[in-house]
Amino acid sequence: MLTLISDVLVTSGLLYALATALPGVRLKSFGTTLTVVLVYGLLTYFLFWLIALIAFIPMLLSFGLFGLVINAFLLWMTDKLIDDFEIDSVRMTLLMAVLLTVGKVVLRAIL
Repeated sequence: MLTLISDVLVTSGLLYALATALPGVRLKSFGTTLTVVLVYGLLTYFLFWLIALIAFIPMLLSFGLFGLVINAFLLWMTDKLIDDFEIDSVRMTLLMAVLLTVGKVVLRAIL
């Protein structure tokens, strides 16, 4: 339970920092950030492995890097589900997914 809470807090802090640093990403408030993290986390939990199973061949051929495209797709779905969260372009969505994935890996290694 403590791991889940720390993961949500780390991801929300990282998402908020990326939204303030990147010009094409807008969040209304930190409460919106927590909502985005919860929705993105639920979408990732329920859909990532299903999509990865369907896209097994691209995942295998790209040595798992196609997972970044799946993360970008889930981030785009989160953008469409929440009104106070907006990402301008597909390129910014891919960049946000890459930075979010790398940041989570680095912060998990540190913590």
